[in-house]
Amino acid sequence: MQNNLDFSKIKCFLLDMDGTVYLDGKVFDGAVNAINRMRERAKVLFITNNSSKSREDYVDKLTYLGIPVKPDEIYTAGHATIEYIIQNTKFRKIWLLGAHGLKEEFKASGLTIVNGTKLAPELVVVAFDTTLTYKDLAIVCEHIRHGVPFIATHPDFNCPMAGGEYIPDVGSFLALIKASTGKSPALICGKPYAPIAKSVGSLVHLAPNEIAMVGDRLMTDMNFAINNGFKSILVLSGEATRDDLAKSGMKVDAVINSISDINF
Repeated sequence: MQNNLDFSKIKCFLLDMDGTVYLDGKVFDGAVNAINRMRERAKVLFITNNSSKSREDYVDKLTYLGIPVKPDEIYTAGHATIEYIIQNTKFRKIWLLGAHGLKEEFKASGLTIVNGTKLAPELVVVAFDTTLTYKDLAIVCEHIRHGVPFIATHPDFNCPMAGGEYIPDVGSFLALIKASTGKSPALICGKPYAPIAKSVGSLVHLAPNEIAMVGDRLMTDMNFAINNGFKSILVLSGEATRDDLAKSGMKVDAVINSISDINF
């Protein structure tokens, strides 16, 4: 374990979920106790790029895993995307490549999902959808090719699974879309980009150096921390390894084997 960080000075822990708190539905040993210790001293927000589930889905999942949580303690790239659209654009008719739970969150926010209707989309949003079909991808590419602007919830290429396996994530979808249409998203809302950082900042009202991002990915979690002045805590329970960190040249504040190593 490499630690140049005094955990007791952190006033808010931003916890990634997949690969950090649990993997493939199984909570890591010691994670529940570690989160309880954090909550005694600081604010805890669960923040994830996985936009395949709604806040309520995550509340149910974390509670089932022994981590009682309220909806306002969950922040997803999907929710950051909704906030960005409503606060920064006039687009309200959305073609959403996304799971059912995310579609319901979009609708609840007042946005119209035009999938399967005759309404013309004003914006395409590409999110994580494990039920997508070839037809879905073809429609997305058709809209984008015909000039409909598009954004994405997050850039992750793969989503970690148990046993060291991975499944394709939004970044992989974006690579396919770029190959087919020649176009990249105008904006990505999730980690490590600014939209989600601004949303988090408005929630916690703390100085950046009082906030720590705890996660298992270099490209998203650690870059998110570094880009926005947060403290960076890399856990080795998910995607990144020590070798990956060394090759990246990235300087993080702490490297720990698992979330259970956060002690005060």
